[in-house]
Amino acid sequence: MEKSKGRKSVSQATVENCMENPGLELMEGGNLEQRYTQEEVTQGHSLEDGLGHSSLWSRRVFQPFTKARSFFERHAGLFRKILLGLLCLAYAAYFLAACILNFQRALALFVITCLVIFILACHFLKKFFPKEQLRCLKPLENTHLNLWAKRVFVGLSVVGLILWLALDTAQRPEQLISFAGICMFILILFACSKHHSAVCWRTVFWGLGLQFIFGILVIRTEPGFNAFQWLGDQIQIFLAYTVEGSSFAFGDTLVQNVFAFQSLPIIIFFGCVMSILYYLGLVQWVIQKVAWFPQITMGTTAAETLAVAGNIFVGMTEAPLLIRPYLADMTISEIHAVMTGGFATIAGTVLGAFISFGIDASSLISASVMAAPCALALSKLVYPEVEESKFKSKEGLKLPRGEERNILEAASNGATDAISLVANVAANLIAFLAVLAFINATLSWLGEMVDIHGLSFQVICSYVLRPMVFMMGVQWADCPLVAEIVGVKFFINEFVAYQQLSQYKNKRLSGVEEWINGEKQWISVKAEIITTFSLCGFANLSSIGITLGGLTSMIPQRKSDLCKIVVRALFTGACVSFISACMAGILYVPRGAETDCVSFLNTNFTNRTYETYVCCRELFQSTSLNGTNMPSFSGPWQDNVSSLRNLASCCDLYTSTVCA
Repeated sequence: MEKSKGRKSVSQATVENCMENPGLELMEGGNLEQRYTQEEVTQGHSLEDGLGHSSLWSRRVFQPFTKARSFFERHAGLFRKILLGLLCLAYAAYFLAACILNFQRALALFVITCLVIFILACHFLKKFFPKEQLRCLKPLENTHLNLWAKRVFVGLSVVGLILWLALDTAQRPEQLISFAGICMFILILFACSKHHSAVCWRTVFWGLGLQFIFGILVIRTEPGFNAFQWLGDQIQIFLAYTVEGSSFAFGDTLVQNVFAFQSLPIIIFFGCVMSILYYLGLVQWVIQKVAWFPQITMGTTAAETLAVAGNIFVGMTEAPLLIRPYLADMTISEIHAVMTGGFATIAGTVLGAFISFGIDASSLISASVMAAPCALALSKLVYPEVEESKFKSKEGLKLPRGEERNILEAASNGATDAISLVANVAANLIAFLAVLAFINATLSWLGEMVDIHGLSFQVICSYVLRPMVFMMGVQWADCPLVAEIVGVKFFINEFVAYQQLSQYKNKRLSGVEEWINGEKQWISVKAEIITTFSLCGFANLSSIGITLGGLTSMIPQRKSDLCKIVVRALFTGACVSFISACMAGILYVPRGAETDCVSFLNTNFTNRTYETYVCCRELFQSTSLNGTNMPSFSGPWQDNVSSLRNLASCCDLYTSTVCA
C-alpha cells in the first residue's frame, strides 16, 4: 500500500509540474521534456476545449443512430431472416402470377424454381439428417440378404430385357440389328482386354444398363423426349445471344455468312458462362451429384468417376484438373478410365458450336450424358483393375473452387481462356480440311491411273466402315454416307464430320429429293440421330497428342504409363460412341409427320419440306393407275375423300410415274 501511494504521489507531482510548465511533455518512464512554447500550449488548450464541446454535441446528436446501429447488430440474424422471408414471399407471388397467366410461357421459370427447391431440399436433408440417423439401413448390410437381393435383381433385369426385346422388336424387327451391334462391340473389346480373367462384369453391365435406362427416358418416353427437346431449344436460345457480341465486333454481314464469325464466337461466350458457373461452385456440385450414382452402383472409385462425369461439362484436358491432386497415386486402370472418358465425350464449350451447325441439341446432350456410364463400363472391360486403389472409399472427393477473386474476374478469364480453344479449332479446321483435299486429290490421281474415277478418302471409308455402320442400325442405303462421316470423324476430327452431317440435314429439311442422278442427297432422320450419337466424342487420331500433352504436364513422372495406354483408351472411347449409337438405333421411334401423313397432307402445303417429301412419297407408293383416268388408292388413303386433291398437290412439287 505504501509503495502504491508513493507511486501515486510521484505521478501527481509530475502531472502538476506539467500543468505549471505547459512547455514540458511527459515522456515514457515519467521523464519531462521541453517540447512546446507557452503560446503553443495555450492554443492547444483552447483547441481541446473546443473539441470537447464539439465531441459532446456530436455524441448527443448521433446517439440515436449509435443505439440503432447497435440494435441492428444485436438482431442482425433476425432481420436477415425477415428480409429473406419477404423476398421469398415476393418471389412466390411473382411465380404464381407468371404460372397462372401463361404456364407455357413460364415453363422455364418453373423448371428453374423446381431445380432450386430440389437443391435446397437436399442441402437441408443432409444438414438435419446426418449419417448416424440412417442406421435403419443396417439390415441391408447382411451378407446373405445382400447376395440374394443381387441375384433377384439380376434375374429380373435379364427377364425384363428379354421380354422388352421380344415385345418391342415385334413391330420393328430391324432394331435387333442394333442390339447385335452392341454384342459385337462388347465381344471385340473383351477380345482386346488386357486381363480377361479380371473383368468385373458387374461394372460392365451396370454401365450399359444405366445408359439404356437413360436412353429409354430420353428417347422413348414422351415426357423425357419433350423435356430434352425443350432443354435443347432453351440452349439454342441462350447461345443465340452470342450474336449480339459478335455482330458488334465483326458486323452483321460476317456473322451471318462466314463460319468463323458465326460459330466460333459461341465457344467464347460458352466458355465465359462455364467459368462463372465454375467460380460459383455449381459445376462442381452437379459433377459430384452426377458421379455419385455410377460410383455406388458400378463400384468404381471416386477419382475416376468424378473425372468421367466432369467430361460431360468440360473438355478432355480440363476434366483431369478436377482430380489433379490424386492423379499421381491413381492406378493404370483408373488413368485409362480417365482417358477413355475424355475420348468418349465432348466438352460443353464445343457443344454450342455443334448446335450452331444445326445438329439436334437434344441428341447431342443425350449422347454426352449417356456416354459417361458407358465409358466407365467399357474402360473396365478393356483394362480391368488388378492393382490396389487408394480411392476405394465411398466418400466423395473435394473438388477445387476457382482461383478467381470475384465473378467479373471469372467471366474475363473464361472468355480469355476460350480464345486459345477458338484458335485451336480454327487452326485444326484449316489444316485438316487442306490435308483432306490434298489426300483426295492424290487418291483421285492414283485411281485414274487404273481407270478408277472418283476415288477419295470418303469413298474408301464408305466401303471399309459400311458393315460396322450397318450394325449400328443404319439402313443399307444410308450406310455409305454415314460410314464416310464416321471415317472423317475418326481420322480427321469431329468438327469436320458434324459440318458434313449438317449439310445433309439442311438438304433433307429443304425438301430436296432423296436421289438425284443416282446420288443420294441426304440420310433419314434415324440415320441422322445414330450418326449424331456416333460422332459425339473426341476419339480421333489428333486427340492423342492433346491428351498426352495435358496429362503429361500434370504427372510427368508417369509419362511411360500414359503412352502405354493412350491408343487402347482411344479405341475404347470410339467404341463408347458406337455403342451409344446402337442404343439410339434400338430406341428410335418415328415422330411427327412420319407417323400420320394423312393428317399432314390434309393441311395446306405449298413448299418443299422433309415432311412433304416423305408423305408425298408414301402417297405415290399407295397410288396405282389401272388404265383409267382416275387413280386408285390403297392403305390409309383408300377411303380418304381428299386423296385426289393431295395427289395433285404432291405432283406439283415432285415428279412420279403416277403424276403422268
